[in-house]
Amino acid sequence: MPRGQKSKLHSRGRRRRAQNGAQASEGTQETVEAAEQSSPESCRASKMPEKESIFSIPMDVLSFNISDESSIGNVDDDENLFGDYPSTNRQQDFLARKVFALCQLLLDNYKIKQLTTMEDMMKVIDKKEINDFPEILRKTAERLADIYAVELREVESSRQVYDLISKLKLPNNGRVRAGKGLPKTGFLMTILGMILMNDNSVREEDIWRMLRSMGVYPGKKHQIYGEPRKLITQDLVKLKYLEYQQVANSDPPCYEFLWGPKAHAETSEMTVLMFVAKLNKISYSYFKDHYEEALREEQRKNQSSYVVSPNTHAKASPLSMELCPLFTPLPKFGDILFHRKKI
Repeated sequence: MPRGQKSKLHSRGRRRRAQNGAQASEGTQETVEAAEQSSPESCRASKMPEKESIFSIPMDVLSFNISDESSIGNVDDDENLFGDYPSTNRQQDFLARKVFALCQLLLDNYKIKQLTTMEDMMKVIDKKEINDFPEILRKTAERLADIYAVELREVESSRQVYDLISKLKLPNNGRVRAGKGLPKTGFLMTILGMILMNDNSVREEDIWRMLRSMGVYPGKKHQIYGEPRKLITQDLVKLKYLEYQQVANSDPPCYEFLWGPKAHAETSEMTVLMFVAKLNKISYSYFKDHYEEALREEQRKNQSSYVVSPNTHAKASPLSMELCPLFTPLPKFGDILFHRKKI
């Protein structure tokens, strides 16, 4: 098909999807408004500054359209997905499409609790493209870590078998609930980021304001998260990753979220800020105060791990942005993907 004609077809497809999306949005809004009338979050004294409204990446994009069995073959329809890989030449376009296909394969297998072999992954590329595979695999691992907070790890070295492993110790390897499904770890990290950037507590209405901008609505089942209100007010609270409590002296009652003890134990302010920054493609300067506080937290942890002799005179070094760079270099290809799991 001529390129011009193909482009016109894609444009028509995008217009159709936009029209369908607008219609769906109207229906969704009605559902949400009905749910909010009986919601405990209906306290309007919001304290989250508009400047912090950075959590705006649509979850439909982040999910790679997992529910659509034909999505792998229709990568042309997912142009927004390739934002990290600007298509300035054929090589970059090729890499973006292969990364998308490999992400799709790994997530599809994770969803059904099936491991992925190296042979499976190699089928994504042609034999003549073998030299590009290390770069494709590295970018795939990075993309999945940035969005879902999972690590691509070799789990059976004898057969070169791989799985996605949640970076937090959520039940069922990040799925939270029993059965099959996709990881909730990245979603939890996003919630923790919202709390952190709002001075360690955030009101429920502010959480939902942010989540709506990501296509996640209270009372509306999501293809990845199920019913999100239950997930954040019950499941993650019961697991002690979040605390959910009434705001003191609020009338009518308002509720707020805080980090739970397991969140404090399994992650850090710096890790969460790095996740938020990479997910939203922003610099630490956007939340400089929070970043400096996270640096101080890291410094306190490091100092507490050393026993200093009374006769030792250590000169404290000034706090610097260089102490813990926000975008740390990725490990070498072999180190991150082909290491053997320690038993």
